[in-house]
Amino acid sequence: QVQLVESGGGLVQDGGSLRLSCVASGSILSISTMGWSRQGPGKERELVASITSVGSTNYADFVKGRFTISRDNAKNTVYLQMNSLKPEDTAVYYCNAVAITTGFYRNTYWGQGTQVTVSS
Repeated sequence: QVQLVESGGGLVQDGGSLRLSCVASGSILSISTMGWSRQGPGKERELVASITSVGSTNYADFVKGRFTISRDNAKNTVYLQMNSLKPEDTAVYYCNAVAITTGFYRNTYWGQGTQVTVSS
């Protein structure tokens, strides 16, 4: 009923920048929180950043001052601007959204992920 598609991942050098995008589509009535998580090699998935429908943001300590999350409610899109990337940021980045469908089902939906690789 709801699909999330990420884009913008790729290979960058240490200190470089990337901008990730995630578009939600389907039978959506409304979206509350949208966010980004990541999973590096041999590690558990961890929260990177989240943003509510009214713009309140939350960041993991390891990305504060480097990453910025934003959203366009009219487009059902969330962005993650990543600056000063480090090799330890290498991971698969997953978009998620808490959405209410037109059938009034509330669920957390996940994208398939996009690979971000930072070379040293």
